[in-house]
Amino acid sequence: MIEFKEVSKVYEDNFEALKNINLKIEDGELLVLIGPSGCGKTTTMKMINKLIDPTKGEIFINGKPIKNENPVELRRNIGYVIQQIGLLPHMTIKDNVALVPKLRKQDPKKYLKRVDELLEMVGLDPKIYRDRYPNELSGGQQQRIGVIRALAADPPIILMDEPFSALDPISREQLQEELLKLHSELNKTIVFVTHDMDEALKIADRICIMRKGEIVQLDTPEEILRHPADDFVKDFIGEKRLMAYNGIHFPPVKEYISKAITIREDKGLAESINQLTQHRVDSLIVVDKHNRYKGVASYWDIYINYNNETMKVKDIIKTDYAYIEENESVEKALLSIKESGKGYVVVLDNEKKVKGVITNGSLVRLLADKITNNSQ
Repeated sequence: MIEFKEVSKVYEDNFEALKNINLKIEDGELLVLIGPSGCGKTTTMKMINKLIDPTKGEIFINGKPIKNENPVELRRNIGYVIQQIGLLPHMTIKDNVALVPKLRKQDPKKYLKRVDELLEMVGLDPKIYRDRYPNELSGGQQQRIGVIRALAADPPIILMDEPFSALDPISREQLQEELLKLHSELNKTIVFVTHDMDEALKIADRICIMRKGEIVQLDTPEEILRHPADDFVKDFIGEKRLMAYNGIHFPPVKEYISKAITIREDKGLAESINQLTQHRVDSLIVVDKHNRYKGVASYWDIYINYNNETMKVKDIIKTDYAYIEENESVEKALLSIKESGKGYVVVLDNEKKVKGVITNGSLVRLLADKITNNSQ
């Protein structure tokens, strides 16, 4: 566990970068530090490996204060990934990744095997890439090497300072996925600095939003989206993003009804087959002479009883199909469809007359359209 207790940082020009920060980062957690430029997020992260020392307060790792730790030894036990990557151009990929284990005088057989394992974990074939040089790799591949270099010595803590911000959107998304995969497999404590809220929401266990050297909100992505602490957090997340995640409201289901293919309960099965074939559906909504809902006749029930010429639709009605009233919510329609497992729900008015149906497919398209429109 990493803990900040009343930590402040004041520079020589009297700029107060951090103001009495109290923060606990749990073992195995992926914590994202985010905020506008100058908010203190990078300063906070760099204090963990003593690249910056606090003016006041203390930082603890696993209950031990780091102020008396040798900075070099401390950093060899903390992985560090930066935006500029910093691969050594005259060294092969294998030697770049193995640099820290070699400095720590670990067993070469073990760490070279580890290099191959890590290359495979990020989708780079060791036979192809281990003996290449950094300038022979793409930017996304180099950043992958930067990530696994930080993992090579198997440190319990990884610090990541905007590592993907210089990449194109496709490479960035791929590396975010790789990071989540690595985190789930290796269970490292990761402190990740970013200025990208979408990135934070995607990868974080918790997000620490900072402003002017202070923590404004520290919580899970879900809680931050549902319950922003104040107007600053709302503005920083963005109105469109909040709407897309948390502000979708639908009119009653009557706004989205599709036509129902109905048949009177006193009709014969031959007429039912004709309706099914004409409209290319697998069931018919059964009504009485006043268009009141009676149930559903499925293709299967019609087919297996077809040779019985005396049977009417009313003889094969099933009543276990879901129905709702036209003024109920889309959420109710979704729940009814899910619980019934039939793929659609019948919509009735307050007199039980059939107004139409809502299908699972139509609701999925509706939801997708709403999210797209709210995000634009």
